[in-house]
Amino acid sequence: MSARTKRLVRLWREDLEVRFAERTAREYMACARHFLAWLDAHGIDLPEARTDDLLAYQGDLYAARTRDGKPYAVASQAQFLIVVKNLFRFLYRRNYVMQDVAAPVDLPRQEQRLPRVILTKEEVLRLLGAASKATTPRALRDRAVLETFYATGIRVSELAKLTPYDVDTEERTLRVLLGKGKKDRHVPLTRAAAAAVEAYLEKGRPAIARRVKSPYLFIADRGGYYHRAQVSLMVRHYAKKAGIRKRVTCHTLRHSVATHLLKGGADIRHIQVLLGHTSLRSTERYTRVELSDLKDIIRRAHPRGR
Repeated sequence: MSARTKRLVRLWREDLEVRFAERTAREYMACARHFLAWLDAHGIDLPEARTDDLLAYQGDLYAARTRDGKPYAVASQAQFLIVVKNLFRFLYRRNYVMQDVAAPVDLPRQEQRLPRVILTKEEVLRLLGAASKATTPRALRDRAVLETFYATGIRVSELAKLTPYDVDTEERTLRVLLGKGKKDRHVPLTRAAAAAVEAYLEKGRPAIARRVKSPYLFIADRGGYYHRAQVSLMVRHYAKKAGIRKRVTCHTLRHSVATHLLKGGADIRHIQVLLGHTSLRSTERYTRVELSDLKDIIRRAHPRGR
């Protein structure tokens, strides 16, 4: 890799770290290293790459096989190419190259899959109920977390970064600072979620924070940052306690609230704002959940449906 390429990649990485979450920036760099290694193997310096070179890279991605001999999933191929297109768009906009050679490269068509697991309203109530039976500081925190998930559809990475100043239980609003894509948004809390957070702030958080000071709203058992893995374990614990056989994750509640709102008549654009989706396409897949429900009704109720 030439010194010029190293400098350009470093500048691009710095731009990623400003615009994206830390995890996303790391994932982009991992994909970029794969592409840069391919360029090196073919004797191509990054600023000298042409569209034909990128099409050849795309072809090699399609032909590549994983360790178990299977081809890369279409989503994985697309992710590599999204990173390449992002890199060259950055270089072109900053005038480091004369043209965006990645612009003509089309992404492989991906199947729009439905969310794997959606909880019914009854299952959500059982999940929330499983966390409300105890009144220990930890239980108060867990109930508040689950209610916040279901009220707002917030991402676990966004929830973990909340501070007490981001929640207003009287106005029943939540401020999500620097969410995905480094964008801020305000979302409403349900009455139940606001009450759960208020109970946690009054009786739960002070007891947990007594051990270790923390700036975060939701604190881990031993104080400090409530990591994604810890939150995930907590959600699975209460799902099992509620007798839910589905594989429940933090994202399951995000999918579920979107689906329940859509079934309740909410406008899809309002759901888009709530979830913090940049593109409406990301939200539209929930309309396909509605279609699957309709198909089930036809199969059960239509005279010719069976």
